[in-house]
Amino acid sequence: MVDSKTAEEKMINIADAGMCSTEVVLSGVILDNPIIPASGTFGYGYEFAEIYDINCLGSLSFKGTTREPRFGNALPRIAECTAGLINSIGLQNPGVEKVISEELPKLRACFKKPIIANICGFSIDEYAENSALLDKEEQVEILEINVSCPNIHNGGMTFGTEAKMAAEVTRAVKKVTKKPVYIKLSPNVTDITEIAKACEAAGADGISLINTMLGMRIDLNKKKPVIANKMGGFSGSAIFPVAVRMVYQVHEAVKIPIIGMGGVASARDAIEMMLAGASAVQVGAANLVDPFASKKIVENLPKEMAKYNITSLREIIGGAH
Repeated sequence: MVDSKTAEEKMINIADAGMCSTEVVLSGVILDNPIIPASGTFGYGYEFAEIYDINCLGSLSFKGTTREPRFGNALPRIAECTAGLINSIGLQNPGVEKVISEELPKLRACFKKPIIANICGFSIDEYAENSALLDKEEQVEILEINVSCPNIHNGGMTFGTEAKMAAEVTRAVKKVTKKPVYIKLSPNVTDITEIAKACEAAGADGISLINTMLGMRIDLNKKKPVIANKMGGFSGSAIFPVAVRMVYQVHEAVKIPIIGMGGVASARDAIEMMLAGASAVQVGAANLVDPFASKKIVENLPKEMAKYNITSLREIIGGAH
């Protein structure tokens, strides 16, 4: 009997039959799928829960949290550019106490899966203090320590561009928490592997990379920088090849898991990032372009897996090496 089904129909049938496993594991934390909205692009989750059920996501990383409330940088702080955007938000957030007392309860009400807490600081003590507080929150299962934000002075990226400083932050946080600690690294360095190895040696359970690159736009009419802060974080699909390259390099340099991010906009991008070495994938700027971006990627993953004869995402991690 002749099989008249097209290759595409077979692919869809395989995906619909549940023959593709999207489950992944981050330091013992099991995720239904590897898709995680990136910090700063998804608010505190409940805002998106008004337009779709966010429980389809593997996890989410909420807005970067500092000890004190921050109103962010001066306006304007967004600049569009080819295949991406530049932002200089400046870690606008209500401070760790209000995040715990007000934002997390709202998120818990609509999201029942593991949460990643993105933690920022202006000193090693602040990183440790914020981590100790969020360590007590039951639904927070991973601490993502942001030593790579380019939009604040005397903090953030200051700690992430030197291996010694990144290691000191890692050690300080590991002393105050029993939860897995992932250090979020900056691409704005000479050798990303040196810093990743330093974090691993200091006890990091995983690495998140990459954060935004440093970019700038100039208004031709005003002949001045578009952004009030002059420079900001460049993100979007334009940086995807850089992110894939750095994930690939770090996967060869360390033995701990990697959460890959940077320009991911499709299920195909997510698979490519995992082949480079990522155990899970965060989606950033794409959420700002299309609020349904992360949902669409989750939905399209099984079809893309079937297209490339992938039955389990866990089995392809680092498969390009």
